[in-house]
Amino acid sequence: MSKTILIVEDEPILREIMKDYLLEEGFKVFEADEGKKALALFQDHEVDLIILDIMLPELDGWSVCKRIRKVSNVPIIMLTARSDEDDTLLGFELGADDYVTKPYSPPILLARAKRLLEIRQIREQEDDTLSSSGISIHFPSRTVSVDGEHCSLTHTEFEILAYLMKNKGIIITREQLITKIWGYDFVGDDRTVNSHIRNLRSKLEEHAEHIVTVVRSGYKFEEQP
Repeated sequence: MSKTILIVEDEPILREIMKDYLLEEGFKVFEADEGKKALALFQDHEVDLIILDIMLPELDGWSVCKRIRKVSNVPIIMLTARSDEDDTLLGFELGADDYVTKPYSPPILLARAKRLLEIRQIREQEDDTLSSSGISIHFPSRTVSVDGEHCSLTHTEFEILAYLMKNKGIIITREQLITKIWGYDFVGDDRTVNSHIRNLRSKLEEHAEHIVTVVRSGYKFEEQP
């Protein structure tokens, strides 16, 4: 079954180029030129990935991302004409999974979208459940519970937690996380990883202590005595 991608872009030419590339690859495509329409399409249809421009009329991309993250961990790639690092970090803090600066190469954007979808599909085919220290991951539904209560994570936060828990007790470097979660072609730095870890810890609340920072090395998932 073909995957469905929602393009949210107010520039008609860019939107059409993206649409053509995705259709040629066999994706089903919905498109919106402003934020409110994007949220309506997302609510009415099953969407597997969102390509979301930041600068939109009426309701900007930041607001759209924030609202979607309240109800879904669908992968989100944000687009921006700005290269400000703080903007990139804000996008990740709001729950974006990847960030592409305009002008961009459509084939590269397509490759990033495919990678996020492939990672999600692989996780769905893995063992059903992974549990440790009161934290449980259910891969088929991509849900996380903490002490039996649902914990809403973004796509990337889910991937980081799963990777650390699978390698419990092993130090995972920031470089390893970047390669595993974002891929070799990711353009970013340690601040991106740190931002996601900070958000993940915040959502795990008292269980945040299980994600241990190893100075000058990276992170590890550790069962506390």
